[in-house]
Amino acid sequence: MAGRVAGKVALITGGASGIGRGCAELLAAEGAIVVLTDVQDALGATVAAGIGGKSVYLHHDVTDEAAWIGVVAEVRSRFGRLDVLVNNAGIGIGGPVTEITLEDWRKQQAVNVEGVFLGVKHSLPLMRETGGGSIINMSSVAGLKGSANMSSYCASKGAVRLFTKAVALECATGEAMVRVNSVHPGIIDTPIWGGITATVGGEAPTNAGPDRAATVEDIAVLMSAMGTRGFPADIAAGVLYLASDESRYVTGTELVIDGGLITR
Repeated sequence: MAGRVAGKVALITGGASGIGRGCAELLAAEGAIVVLTDVQDALGATVAAGIGGKSVYLHHDVTDEAAWIGVVAEVRSRFGRLDVLVNNAGIGIGGPVTEITLEDWRKQQAVNVEGVFLGVKHSLPLMRETGGGSIINMSSVAGLKGSANMSSYCASKGAVRLFTKAVALECATGEAMVRVNSVHPGIIDTPIWGGITATVGGEAPTNAGPDRAATVEDIAVLMSAMGTRGFPADIAAGVLYLASDESRYVTGTELVIDGGLITR
């Protein structure tokens, strides 16, 4: 199939790299007008230019409510509608719970949780005005199971999971119905892993040591049933499904894309 989201307007946060970039490129390839936002302006502008068409890049701090109001107003002004919101922006801060600073804890919750809340709060009215749509909140397998040295990250992603379910119930009725779902990536080869400790789930990859730091692939070999890491395109394919009308009867659920990590 082609053109699976043709004519839809999609807003994707954290779209300059990693999963966000993969989602922006795939949704655009399938016919969507993509508004990608980030704080990495040079990268974001490059991605938008590569996508071409009517797609645009906007600078956007997702923790700033005024910025959200401005971004949604810009979407309304340029395109008159919003059909898809991908709340993807996130950060990963790992470490033992006794060593995480309150500042880092609050920073992670602000980006990963408050950014999602603000996105839903300010995007939902425009979606309802123009016939409904799909909200896709990026959680993680860390929102489904605990991992040692990732307590702050797990707390933030678990919050996204249940926030999604609650909002889905609010949005499941009415003529302009909005579907709300969460996506739970496993070990995906993205820059976020630079901020997360290489020791996951209390186990260290056996082929890492004092002379070589563990890689994303090392961790995936240890943790996932399939024994390898995923890529942004793997997550983007799931997001495309949730953004399209193929998922018209899907709301309040979790799409886990993790190579079997949580089954182990």
